[in-house]
Amino acid sequence: MSQPEITPLDEPKDLGFGSVVGGANERRLLNRDGSFNPRREGLPLLRSLSFYHYFLTITWPRFFTIVIAGYVVANTVFALLYLACGVDSLAGVEAARMGGVFWRAFFFSVETIGTIGYGNVAPNNFPAHIVMTSESLVGLLMFALGTGILFSRFSRPTAALMFSSRAVVAPYRNRQAFMFRVTNARSNQLVELEAKVLFSRIEGEHRKYDQLTLERSRVTFFPLSWTVVHPIDEKSPMLGMTEADFREKDAEVMILLTGTDETFSVVAEARKT
Repeated sequence: MSQPEITPLDEPKDLGFGSVVGGANERRLLNRDGSFNPRREGLPLLRSLSFYHYFLTITWPRFFTIVIAGYVVANTVFALLYLACGVDSLAGVEAARMGGVFWRAFFFSVETIGTIGYGNVAPNNFPAHIVMTSESLVGLLMFALGTGILFSRFSRPTAALMFSSRAVVAPYRNRQAFMFRVTNARSNQLVELEAKVLFSRIEGEHRKYDQLTLERSRVTFFPLSWTVVHPIDEKSPMLGMTEADFREKDAEVMILLTGTDETFSVVAEARKT
């Protein structure tokens, strides 16, 4: 007795988004810069936070703004603690010569937390010595963590790929093709660069996904620019679509580029939509 033939199910083409994500009433799946746009609900606040990942991925201006603000706030808090230890908690240079009582405590905190210690101001009672001891420990931990995060930001391999401001549908080899251009904004070399382009749009009440077939999905060397081309043939989901159709179906094109950074010998990736 012959066994019935088992046909494998087609692998989903959503790249992990899921069939219920990005429905007709949902926002875009990726932001314009390629970052994901998820909403996480139901998790405790501390469990959903990852400070290390946050400080690694934020922009440099925001990173330095947070570092400077944290440094000022920490010294302000310890200055207030010194003042709370009494009017005679600090001895040395007169407060009037340092801008007042608060500023003398603030600058002493800066010297303590940074292990500078000029010796012009010193703790003068037991509570002040306790605060100074605590601040020394906090300063060591803060600078150790800050240095580690700063080094990680510099050493983390990233791909600085620039995409053309617009993708176009234009004539190509006696037919139409969807295409965009990408180039490396850095002098480092990327090898074995591979492109995956996902086309999604609303069909009825659900979002449908198709991975576009590219004329060339991989280049071995990437010294200049690369024009990624999807020929619009009989098998293309873009066949017959007009600009109005793209808008009506809330079409999105999601691009994933991965390649090996020759400097670090690790895989770097870039996303765009």
